[in-house]
Amino acid sequence: MGSKPELAVLTPSYGPDAELCRELNRSVLRWMPENVIHHIVVPGQDIPLFRMLLNSRTEIHEAGEFLPSSMWKAPGVNLWINRSHPWPPVRGWIAQQLIKLSASATLKADAVLLVDSDMVMVAPTDIESFRKDGLLEMYRNPGAIHSGLPRHRVWLESARALLGLDPPETGTLTDYICWPCVWDPEIVRATLKRVEDVSGRPWQSAIGSQLHFSEMMLYGTYVDEVQGGPPAATSRMKSVNYSDEVPLNGAEITRMLHGAPADVLSVMISAKSGVTHEHRTQALAGFADYLAAGRDSTPRGIS
Repeated sequence: MGSKPELAVLTPSYGPDAELCRELNRSVLRWMPENVIHHIVVPGQDIPLFRMLLNSRTEIHEAGEFLPSSMWKAPGVNLWINRSHPWPPVRGWIAQQLIKLSASATLKADAVLLVDSDMVMVAPTDIESFRKDGLLEMYRNPGAIHSGLPRHRVWLESARALLGLDPPETGTLTDYICWPCVWDPEIVRATLKRVEDVSGRPWQSAIGSQLHFSEMMLYGTYVDEVQGGPPAATSRMKSVNYSDEVPLNGAEITRMLHGAPADVLSVMISAKSGVTHEHRTQALAGFADYLAAGRDSTPRGIS
């Protein structure tokens, strides 16, 4: 048996994102070390769509591995029912966050990199990409949550309540949401224990009952407010991210990528953006050429 890997990659996905997830998986295998395993977690009925990705560096998990036996997926809708607490039902996106937390707490690795299906890696990436002076960096961006981000404040309120903390102060607040996101499994386990201690019930039930929730807000708030702060922190994402639900054409995507920082590791173009697969793949291929050429040439697609 080999030693515990330093880094594992975790991606919850489902059928509609299968094509995007295949592209992500190819990029993980290309740009990350051979000892990095890509763990892809999908609902049982979608496993046939992902089985082709199985190899020595890719594992496909059924979502039920990381959810309590009391939870089952409602047919035909993106909802889960928790028999222990059937109301309210668990929204699909919150079930995905439960999976991220559960898997991160159980995977045998020094760090877990959360990477959604609509991301691709674009440069060599290993655990050192997320360390500073040997310490794992946590993303925290003080003052980034303002009045124009009301949902972020609601997510932070939910996280603080789950951790038994007072509501957040007025004014700007610290943001912990980033792409990709690296977690320490030991801290994840401590965070979930705190939720159970505060709520008096299994953490999956406590979190699953939330109407609004962010797993990254929970982790970051725990580290800052309960542990007293991270050993190392950064306010920069090494990723180009587009999350607006407004489609871009190929040239617009390419111009966005052209402005990426020199240390960019990944690109996230939201699956909800409406960007066509053709525009996405062409722009990303041009960006790969651009990076390979050392940024000395104009990327394909810019006119």
